[in-house]
Amino acid sequence: MAVDIQPACLGLYCGKTLLFKNGSTEIYGECGVCPRGQRTDAQKLCQPCTESPELYDWLYLGFMAMLPLVLHWFFIEWYSGKKSSSALFQHVTALFECTMAALITLLLSDPVGVLNIRSCRVLMLSDWYTMLYNPSPDYVTTVHCTHEAVYPLYTIVFIYYAFCLVFMMLLRPLLVKKIACGLGKSDRCKSIYALYYFPILTVLQAVSGGLLYYAFPFIILVLSLVTLAAYMSASEIESCYDLLVRKKRLLVLFSHWLLHAYGIVSISRVEKLEQDLPLLALVPAPALFYLFTAKFTEPSRILSEGANGH
Repeated sequence: MAVDIQPACLGLYCGKTLLFKNGSTEIYGECGVCPRGQRTDAQKLCQPCTESPELYDWLYLGFMAMLPLVLHWFFIEWYSGKKSSSALFQHVTALFECTMAALITLLLSDPVGVLNIRSCRVLMLSDWYTMLYNPSPDYVTTVHCTHEAVYPLYTIVFIYYAFCLVFMMLLRPLLVKKIACGLGKSDRCKSIYALYYFPILTVLQAVSGGLLYYAFPFIILVLSLVTLAAYMSASEIESCYDLLVRKKRLLVLFSHWLLHAYGIVSISRVEKLEQDLPLLALVPAPALFYLFTAKFTEPSRILSEGANGH
């Protein structure tokens, strides 16, 4: 195969785009930014992203998809109080909104019309921040080679958040007005809290997407452990009977167990199935440890003293 030979490209992410191919002859252009859906290879040639995402990539996308859903559920529970019927409808609606947003995002991604995506392999942290690696050959002129080297793991999250916001703006006001009648007028307004945290999530992905990609398994484990301990303490759960007396408490417990399992699978990546799957036996350990040690700390006494100002 004949390839047009030109000087090598500078910078980590500058590459040559294929201009003409005729049989075994390939002619590449000058060094520059690769088109969307391509990234440079070892020879500094722009190559299309044709690989399927790894399990870890799907787990990362799942984590980013869970963030707005978990925040939805948290604030719905926070503002609904004891109005369980209105909260249930809002929980289901939030799940529907995020599910539809995820499905449409996948269907519109390349290849269009199927629940799958083609991607480029993430090789290192700098792949997420190509704008920081534009070379300056003469220290005056900058060659701009910024492109999505981790296509589409970076931009697909923004698309998903946009669809989540659209569905929320379409469905949530109707639900709050027609179904969640038990909410007061002030609480009805407070239920559209996502107008605040969707911009925050967008900025978080834009600035820290690469860091989240490598850190999300540990974030899931730490936050799920902290929130489970805080919930059990606030609910004054000190024995198995306190845990079983209400179905809602069991639902919260099982939800945290799912998050524990998600974090463990993300860390292990299930590369060696026979070694990694037994780690899932650790999922109930934090809750059991809390129940066995609650009698020594007496969270109900600490809460009562805090309420009395002691």
